[in-house]
Amino acid sequence: MAEISTYEEAVSFIHGRTKFKKIPTLKRMRTFMKVLGNPQDKITAIHIAGTNGKGSTLTFLRGMLQETGYKVGTFTSPFLVRFNERISVDGQPIADSEILRLVQKLYPVIMQLDEQLPEGGPTEFEIITAMMFTYFSEGHADIVLVEVGIGGLFDSTNVVMPTVSVITNIGFDHMKLLGNTLTEIATQKAGIIKKGIPAVIGKMDEEALNAIEKVASREHSPLLCFDRDYQVSKRQYQDLWSQRFNFATDTFQFKELRIRMLGDYQINNAATAVQAYLIFMGQKSIPVLEKNVKNGLDKAFWAGRFEHVNDRPLVVLDGAHNEPAMQGLTNLLATHFKQMDIYVVIAILEDKQFHKMIQILGELNNVHIIATTFEGPGKRHAASLVELKTSVKTVNPIQTEENWQLAIAHATREMSSDDLLLITGSLYFISDVRKLFVE
Repeated sequence: MAEISTYEEAVSFIHGRTKFKKIPTLKRMRTFMKVLGNPQDKITAIHIAGTNGKGSTLTFLRGMLQETGYKVGTFTSPFLVRFNERISVDGQPIADSEILRLVQKLYPVIMQLDEQLPEGGPTEFEIITAMMFTYFSEGHADIVLVEVGIGGLFDSTNVVMPTVSVITNIGFDHMKLLGNTLTEIATQKAGIIKKGIPAVIGKMDEEALNAIEKVASREHSPLLCFDRDYQVSKRQYQDLWSQRFNFATDTFQFKELRIRMLGDYQINNAATAVQAYLIFMGQKSIPVLEKNVKNGLDKAFWAGRFEHVNDRPLVVLDGAHNEPAMQGLTNLLATHFKQMDIYVVIAILEDKQFHKMIQILGELNNVHIIATTFEGPGKRHAASLVELKTSVKTVNPIQTEENWQLAIAHATREMSSDDLLLITGSLYFISDVRKLFVE
């Protein structure tokens, strides 16, 4: 491509780049940043890693920081509706014209690195990360919440020196890249821990925590851990669409904090966000006002995370795209929605543990599963339906329907007005479906 002159050409150029290189390294990204004048060093950042809950934790943090008067930049992935969502300010995606400008600015450098580096120039995600650092180095936000793409240690975002590092939780996902044990995966995620920089650690089991503590000890990084340094009590549902909890540390106590995102795991994410917020405010020597914490959490919303999109019939979208997320979702259904029959339309990418995910969900008596397919991103495909019926044991028989629109129509025909339709699986699938319900 000789010249990039439109937004469409810019996005097409980004998506046309290599996704991964054979050997994971930060060296190429550091070279890229150096040529660009190290824009990552010109921002104030909080860096967020974890298997699940990164986006939700980021949203809770953004809410509290906005209530405090900060202009908050965010970097997230994947996008749900439009590419621009990945780089946002106060929840608003940046303009098409900014995407075009950033690609035009980076393009000559990318071409130069393509020629210079033996393995070729930057990957797709490295380019998007560089666009984000470049944009925020221009002063468009007071603080930037940077979500890791995959892992941590070799993720292109890991060139940033944050004020606080956050690791939400550790579970099995992306094993081909991160390792097959919780210790290996946790060590990769702990790669974002920097020398002397405090790290807030979400709820996780002992094996993962031990691996993180080893890295933190080596880096002399103070750890603030869930259940040890900050606690949650009195978890309760207030109504069908909100829940409350109390939060405490040695110095702070907040009672009756309300969130409108459901599930035990969302209370954990909110608490982790509150602890990160308290650390950041302490670093800035700014007094913490309880109303900013309360209002920030109460207003937090993250699309595609148990998102209520229709009332009659009751329809919810949830991007539970790996085994730990599906377990959390199933626990929520088993406790909070046990009085309803739940019809589930599900599509999962074939590189995920889709048999286990469907089996977890299918253990509930009131769940009726219709497995379907969708057009996956790039070369990734949805899991095949052929052997699902025979290979997965569920309480109620699994139905299959290749066309997801027909699967949804089929579910709505079978439901009664008291039932719930849950559409779940890959976030890419949720992105396609969401267009039906949300303008």
